Amino acid sequence: MEKLSIRVNIAERYYPLKIERNDEEKVRQAVKLINEKVLSYKQRHNDSSDMQDWLAMASMYFAMKVVENEQNQALPKAIEELQELDKKLSEYLDYVTEKTSDTL
Repeated sequence: MEKLSIRVNIAERYYPLKIERNDEEKVRQAVKLINEKVLSYKQRHNDSSDMQDWLAMASMYFAMKVVENEQNQALPKAIEELQELDKKLSEYLDYVTEKTSDTL
């Protein structure tokens, strides 16, 4: 697939990117989210004039979201595994109870 060359502005700096054509909308949305978050930190913490600080805070925010999403995705799998284990334990207890009552 042919790559598309675009230029994006992140925190007042331009970056050239080569991306898949079908990723352009996602890239532009991501850039917009980054710039909105940087602006939010810039407005809240106007005591600092260092763009690097605001970018670091935006990076931390988005990294925390990734970690939360990964944890949320792992939870259903863990629940499924616990349910399967519960089923096996119940079957085993039924078997043991049956064998015990047979010997009495």
